Amino acid sequence: MTMDVIDYQVFGDDMQYVEVELDPGEAAVGEAGALYYMQDGIAMDTVFGDGSGRDDGVLGSLLGAGKRLLTGESVFTTVFANQSHGRRKVAFAAATPGKIVPVHLLELGGVLYAQKDSFLAGAKGVSLGLAWQKRIGTGLFGGEGLFFAKLTGPGRVWLQSLPLSRLADRIVAAAPRAGGESKEQGSLLGGLFSDKN
Repeated sequence: MTMDVIDYQVFGDDMQYVEVELDPGEAAVGEAGALYYMQDGIAMDTVFGDGSGRDDGVLGSLLGAGKRLLTGESVFTTVFANQSHGRRKVAFAAATPGKIVPVHLLELGGVLYAQKDSFLAGAKGVSLGLAWQKRIGTGLFGGEGLFFAKLTGPGRVWLQSLPLSRLADRIVAAAPRAGGESKEQGSLLGGLFSDKN
């Protein structure tokens, strides 16, 4: 399996985006809704599955889509291919505040287990699968869940450091409970989670 080796640069601080520069014929895959901008000459193609280019047939595609749903990802992936004669840029942004973490899978032995719904984009050819938490008690009570995203291939991927599921957990944990005698005296988030409503 071939991987596209692509240049990139991460911009921003708390609301980051990654700009990927594609040579003619190169492609990157992005999670549904992750596109920030792209230059003319980039063609978009929405595919069923992870966009790795493997031909697993209809049953394999359905199984792969089911795995993606369990890891919190969309069943569709968008492939961004440079069909021009020069270098072109496409950028991806996370939907939530946090950092974008670039990871070269080859440097980690070709396999990485990540928090579900943390995949943002990657080089075309990276496969996104499913890994099970082998100890059910750890999965249920350890706070990480039963499933992980399993990223395989020698290419580069960009992960969100704070996916939406974790951001929501942090907001709920940090929100003060409603204090005082009326809703106006407590905080907005505290009022949302108060038993007095």
